[in-house]
Amino acid sequence: MKILFLTDNFPPEVNAPATRTLEHCKEWVKAGEEVTVITCFPNFPVGKVYPGYRNKLFQVEELEGIKVIRVWSYITANKGIFKRTLDYISYGMSAVIAGMRVPRPDVIIATSPQFFTAVGGRVLSLLRRVPWMMEIRDLWPESIQAVGAIQSRFLLRFLEGLEMRMYRSARHLIVVTDTFKRKIEERGIPKAKISVIKNGVDADRFYARSREEQLKVALGLEGKFVVGYIGTHGMAHGLDIFIRQAENLPGGVHLLLIGDGAEKERLKQMVYEMATSKVHLLDAVPRNEISRYMSIIDVALVPLRKRETFKTVIPSKIFEAAALEIPILLGVEGEAKQLLDQYSAGLSFEPENFEDFIEKLIVLSTKEQVYKKCQEGGRQLALDFARPVLARRMLDVISTKINN
Repeated sequence: MKILFLTDNFPPEVNAPATRTLEHCKEWVKAGEEVTVITCFPNFPVGKVYPGYRNKLFQVEELEGIKVIRVWSYITANKGIFKRTLDYISYGMSAVIAGMRVPRPDVIIATSPQFFTAVGGRVLSLLRRVPWMMEIRDLWPESIQAVGAIQSRFLLRFLEGLEMRMYRSARHLIVVTDTFKRKIEERGIPKAKISVIKNGVDADRFYARSREEQLKVALGLEGKFVVGYIGTHGMAHGLDIFIRQAENLPGGVHLLLIGDGAEKERLKQMVYEMATSKVHLLDAVPRNEISRYMSIIDVALVPLRKRETFKTVIPSKIFEAAALEIPILLGVEGEAKQLLDQYSAGLSFEPENFEDFIEKLIVLSTKEQVYKKCQEGGRQLALDFARPVLARRMLDVISTKINN
């Protein structure tokens, strides 16, 4: 089967959609499928093309058996709605042009949350006369409305209408949470048209390992209890709450934040103005270095702002921390909390409630029995959500639905 996959994020970018797509496509190649990915030149989230790349019209490379076609797009930092929209639209248009140059696929898959990727998938399916499927990793535009990125009611209505047209035109929808499926069903999409393939973890990259003590010393964290966050520093994550209260962290507890994003410069300024030694800010690290940095973390922080829409998501950071047997401090309600509680892989606190966060942090940092129980729970969670199993399940869905 020839699979054409459209995604605006792909390694060497290290965010969740890039990782999910790579790990699924790798497994499909191992299963004997022919996979082509059309993506941008790597630039997320700072809006600068990575070293070794140049934003040109077209480039072909191969990554772990996957044919990767990189196309030109208007590149900008992950902030500012107008420029970001130009970024999204330009990628969608370039993806359609590139998609007309590849051998005719058996199926086209386009991944959200940005719907202009889905529009590109829909247009290509019409031009190439092949079925297309939509992978929904976020309810968009609901998620950007939740953080106040778009205020215009007219624009929101337009995007919501576009959303429904994409849902209806796709041969099948693949979502990452049960809540997403329920919400889309409530909007009139038939239950049989939606499959749930949750996020998971690549056990070849993320596994329990000894601490990188030299790295801990180099970062000035020797002898400290480290609460770590590795990922996008965006509007949705509310990291400013933890920095603002950093001096109220228990003695010996330090906060390590690694990554880039729309909020990174503002967070840097906050740390500078506070002159606090309890917060350590690092830029994003390469994909193959992430587990090394995670090895020095005692507790993994996974926060989102207190918004109704975020009750529908399950951050992929949960699975990575669980695989490394790092207890999780989760500031997300809804389905993510249910999953964490089911496996006892960590403790949850009310989003944006620093006092509740401190209370749960003290439990994990002082009660060894609770800490070890969370490690055991994480180990089991990672086993149950191994990425190869999930990738094969998604491939089964694709194979079945394109023949319906």
